[in-house]
Amino acid sequence: MRAIKRYDRRGFTLVELMIVVAIIGVLAALAIYGVRRYLASAKTSEAKNTVGAISRAAAAAYERENAASQILLSGTSAAASHDLCDDAVQIPATVPPGRKYQPNPTADFAAGADSGTPTAGWQCLKFTMSQPIYYQYDYHRGENDADVPGSPAVGANGFDASAVGDIDGDGTVSGFSRGGTINSGELALATQVYITQEFE
Repeated sequence: MRAIKRYDRRGFTLVELMIVVAIIGVLAALAIYGVRRYLASAKTSEAKNTVGAISRAAAAAYERENAASQILLSGTSAAASHDLCDDAVQIPATVPPGRKYQPNPTADFAAGADSGTPTAGWQCLKFTMSQPIYYQYDYHRGENDADVPGSPAVGANGFDASAVGDIDGDGTVSGFSRGGTINSGELALATQVYITQEFE
């Protein structure tokens, strides 16, 4: 008679199952942290890009020659000067806490009543935004923005473009700033955006 070999029908032990569950838990925690970090980085990239765009707009405004409209006689020339735009109004008026703000197309940036003049504000900078924003944007001439503490000094002959936001809605704000200073008639921009408490 042939012996019948029985195969052991052994399953997973409780310890093995607990190890698998622990590994899945660790991987899930890392994934959640990575996704949150990615979403926060996506939000802060708005501020970095916009502050860079405002500072480039300020540099372009400085490079435009501002000359009074006049009729010139033959053989004469007009005096032109380079000048920075004067201060712009903060958009929006308060920092949006943890949510986006939709700029008003008839009241904000270069389209609204607070847009400035040809020599001041958003109109001078030729800067506007129509998409929803997480941050409050500002531009100051000849001073540092007190909303972004520790940002590099620009002096009396400079400007400061800044963004202040509260992307997690906890009341603690993050700040982004980029400035420029006129030295010997040339405008030198900061090499990078100054950041404080980036993910707040």
